[in-house]
This record gives sequence, structure tokens and C-alpha cells, in this order.
Amino acid sequence: MTVSDDTRRLRSNLQGEVDGVALYEALAGVEPDPNLAAVFRRLAAVEGAHAEFWRRKLGPVGGEGLHLRPTFRTRALAWLARRFGPAFVLPTIAAAEVRDSSAYDAQSDAVARGLPADERVHARVIEAAASTGRGMPGPALAALEGRHRGTGGNALRAAVLGANDGLVSNLSLVMGVAGAVSAQHTILLTGIAGLVAGSCSMAMGEWLSVNSSRELYQRQIAAEAAELEQSPEEEKEELVLIYQAKGVGESQARALAEQLLTNKDTALDTLAREELGIDPDELGGSPWAAGAASFLLFATGAIFPVAPFFLLSGAAALAASLALSGVALAAIGAGTSLFTGRSVAFSAFRQLAVGYIAAAVTFGIGRLVGVTLS
Repeated sequence: MTVSDDTRRLRSNLQGEVDGVALYEALAGVEPDPNLAAVFRRLAAVEGAHAEFWRRKLGPVGGEGLHLRPTFRTRALAWLARRFGPAFVLPTIAAAEVRDSSAYDAQSDAVARGLPADERVHARVIEAAASTGRGMPGPALAALEGRHRGTGGNALRAAVLGANDGLVSNLSLVMGVAGAVSAQHTILLTGIAGLVAGSCSMAMGEWLSVNSSRELYQRQIAAEAAELEQSPEEEKEELVLIYQAKGVGESQARALAEQLLTNKDTALDTLAREELGIDPDELGGSPWAAGAASFLLFATGAIFPVAPFFLLSGAAALAASLALSGVALAAIGAGTSLFTGRSVAFSAFRQLAVGYIAAAVTFGIGRLVGVTLS
């Protein structure tokens, strides 16, 4: 018996709500802030009500043989939240909620039930939760976002792409040298050199980036402190405008500003956060932690292409290097699906194809150069 398009739509909707319940319950279980945990539990309850609505729509026939287990993406995000804290995955979840917030707009039964409005509320709530940064296990991975910033950028994205940098660059390097020479010790030495050099370059780049940001933030805070000392009335007016922009009435905003200015340290801290968008306690994170995280992420990816050459030689080592790198490329592709929303199979295949194409190009160039030099 074939499944109708409408049944497939209902099943897809139900699967999405089942995923939402599982994910929000996982976040509530590990969120240290009781208020935020309560928000996640409420979101899970709403998603559960949505799931029950679609389950009733399906009925006993449409739901026959339906597997309601959370998808790989949901299980992976839940595991990462339990392992690294909710803030590690919240930006990814927020981006997905925004992307999917209009999914019900063209479905008349969902519109009649009020589901599109619920989904938009969920997107705004998760965006707000993601912006707090609570639960982040240190600033190291967050600092890496400067190098890997983009749509849905976050620590998870930075971690996956940091490892991808090491894997693809060292695979290309090893294959390029393998195309030019056949001596195993030369290929092995090149792979190790690429791993160390690339990791050190990434680490130093991150250290300089974060350190430069910290110095810039320190200069901005120092300038704000001087303005607060020389022109307290102007700074008070700035605070009033900031609070008014946040929806506070003028009289209440003025009272808040005057109260803050009675303590210059508190006033400077507030101005740094509200006017400059800088957390004086973090200043962009530790450059040493960012450098170490960048080194480890790059090295983790770069070890795969070179590892087989420690144990094998000749064509066997080359084949093992390609195979092991292929597994790692597919795993990284699956990891990118967590924040792109594409299917795991598509993401893994795309990453595999891109990595192998890069390796083939450098191998061909190496072969050409090797023949020319001979």
C-alpha cells in the first residue's frame, strides 16, 4: 500500500515535534539555571501537545508502523548538550528554530490550530536563551568563531570546521607529496610537519586574534572610563537612552541611570556591557585557551591522513590513508548537518567528495611535478 502525500506530511510533522520534545527535555535536564530549565520544560510540553495533535490527525492507519524515535541530529545535539552544556548547542538550535519557524505557514490544519505562532515564539525564546551565553564551558571555542563565522556560527560550528581544516589541508599535503615521491619516510615526515606547522599556525593566529580583541576592548573601556570621569552627565543621558531603547519608561530609565552613577565601578561595568557590548570579566576570552583549542582541533583532523604511514608502507599506506581520511570526512560532514539542517547522508557525501577532490588535485600536481623533476 502506498503512503499518500498528506500522510507523509503528517508523519514528517509528527517526527519534528517528537524531536523537539526530546531535545528540550534534554536541555532542561542539564541546564543549571532553574528558570531557564523551566522554560525548556514548557517548550517540551508545547511540542508534546503538537505531537499529540499530529498523532490524532494520523489516526491508527496513518500511524501504523511509524517509528517515533528522535532523529540522529536530535540525539547528537542532546548528547553534546549533556557533554558540553546547553550553551554549546543553543546557537545551533536557535538557527534551526528560525529556519523552521515558517514550516507550518502553508498548512491549513496547522494554521487553524495556531501552530505557526507557537513556532515563532519558540524561535524567539531560543534566540534569547542562546544570547545569554549561560552554560558555556569556557570561552575557548567561542573565540574560534572569529575564524569560522557565518550563518549559524557557534562553538559547535567552530569545532567541526576547525577539525575539517586540519583534515583537508593535511590530506591534500600528504597526497601531493605521495604523488611526487614514493619514499615512505618522506611522506611521513611531510605529514607530521604539516600537522605541527598547521596546528601552530592556527594556534598563533587565534592567540593573536583574541589578544588583539582584548587589547581593543581594554582601550574602549579605558576611553569610556575617561568619559565617565570628565562628562558624567553625558554618560547618564546615554544610559537613559539605552534603557529607553529597551522599552523602559523615561522616568524609570533616568532613575536607573542616576542610581548606577552613584558607583563609578558599577556605572563603568554597565556602560561597557550596554553601550559597547563588552563583558569586562571576559574581554573576549583567554587567548591561551583559544590558541590551545585551535591547536588541538586542527591536530585532531590532521592526524588521520598521516597515521597509516606509521604502520604501513607503499600502496597499502596510501589506500589506508585515503580510507581513514574518508571516514573522518564523512563524520565531519555528518557533524555539519547538525547546524546546516541538511540530511546526514547528503552532508557526509558532500564533505567526502570535496575532500577527495582536493586530494586528487594535489596528487595530480605532485605527480606532474615529480615527473618534471625526474
